[in-house]
Amino acid sequence: QLQLVESGGGLVQPGGSLRLSCAASGFTLHDFIIGWFRQAPGKGREGVSCIMVSEGSTYYADSMKGRFTISRDNAKNTVYLQIHSLKPEDTAVYYCAADYGLGNSCGIRTSEYRYWGQGTQVTVSS
Repeated sequence: QLQLVESGGGLVQPGGSLRLSCAASGFTLHDFIIGWFRQAPGKGREGVSCIMVSEGSTYYADSMKGRFTISRDNAKNTVYLQIHSLKPEDTAVYYCAADYGLGNSCGIRTSEYRYWGQGTQVTVSS
């Protein structure tokens, strides 16, 4: 029943923007933390950002600060990742993940998350 579905990826030119969505079903995001991760071709999975849905507290990997914004819409049971000024090196499959929020902060370690979406492809190319 627990399901996460990413959407919003696609082919964009360098300098463009995308808003990725992570829609949850089978559970209410309010009690969860949501993380965004990405995996570039031939590379390992990289943490991007996370949010405590109930509080709205966020965390960003140092390399992601500035161009990435995570947010949530509780009414839609959805978490978003807004990406600006896209670069070719942003090309990756982007995943969202969820788990119960047990503290007052979230992290971007994969071990913190049990539930994962299928990923959405972001390709930045001219």
